[in-house]
Amino acid sequence: MKRRFCLQALAAAGIAPWASASAQGWPERPIRLVVPFPPGSSPDLIARTVAEPLAAALGQAVVVENRPGAGGNIGTAQVARAQPDGHTFVFTIQGPLVTAPMLSRSLGYDPQRDLVPVTLVATSPNVLVVSPALGANTLAEFVRYAKARSGQLNYGSVGNGSASHLAMELFKTRAGVDLVHVPYQGFPQVVNAMLAGQVQASFMVPAIAMGQVRAGKLKALGVTTLGRTSALPELPTLAEQGYAGFEAISWQAVLAPAGTPQGVVERMSRELVRIIRSDEVRSRMLAQYFTAAGTAPEALALLMKSERDRWARVIRAAGVQPE
Repeated sequence: MKRRFCLQALAAAGIAPWASASAQGWPERPIRLVVPFPPGSSPDLIARTVAEPLAAALGQAVVVENRPGAGGNIGTAQVARAQPDGHTFVFTIQGPLVTAPMLSRSLGYDPQRDLVPVTLVATSPNVLVVSPALGANTLAEFVRYAKARSGQLNYGSVGNGSASHLAMELFKTRAGVDLVHVPYQGFPQVVNAMLAGQVQASFMVPAIAMGQVRAGKLKALGVTTLGRTSALPELPTLAEQGYAGFEAISWQAVLAPAGTPQGVVERMSRELVRIIRSDEVRSRMLAQYFTAAGTAPEALALLMKSERDRWARVIRAAGVQPE
């Protein structure tokens, strides 16, 4: 009777019964790490890189679940609505966290209200790749080609509001070119579309792009960091090719449903930071062209706010409309 009263009091106060729990005794069962992108996508690759050592650290299996669709919004929404008992997390990119609320009329979740940061996992530049069939070997040649065929070229992205989408919208504004946006569920689908000649350009993470580039199937024209990246020193930046200040990095992070016990969030963050910063995982990430991060939850929250402010300006300037 006393326990029933306590549960009713918590419910009346808007507090879930598990909210007062700490990390003691957690986890009690396998952890679901939801990746809202297809198998083989960059978030999927990095999530599986950390899942095995995380399972060893927590003493429970860590199951990577792919829930693709709507540029990552579907899987992210599922986690936002999940029971916040510390056994479900989302491993996602910035799009569903930062720009999706600005670009979707029916998102179904609010990242600021429904999710809590755990850690920033990794960052990566984007690579501007084009079809070799265009005959463009430099950024300037691609711009001239696109201007001569205004509105006739397509570019692929991993969804409305994704980094690959907004990076190209920023580039379109800066370069004065008109390209048609074609969204896909993930980069593997974008690559297939480019190889099939359905789209002619894309901003991709190098983990996906560079294999095709080195095979001669795609042409890399530059990276989106302000300075050259040590992982790809041979590629010039867009900034040094006439677009000063151009920057559009991709990043990946882990978040939990709002209401997840603070002790669980803190322990999950500590374990992930230790794993991410380990020599083995850092090396594995670098081999996929990612720079390992590993931050406190507060640092991820600050990054999300600064990115929201930054990309809101790009969206307004580019005239991107909600769908």
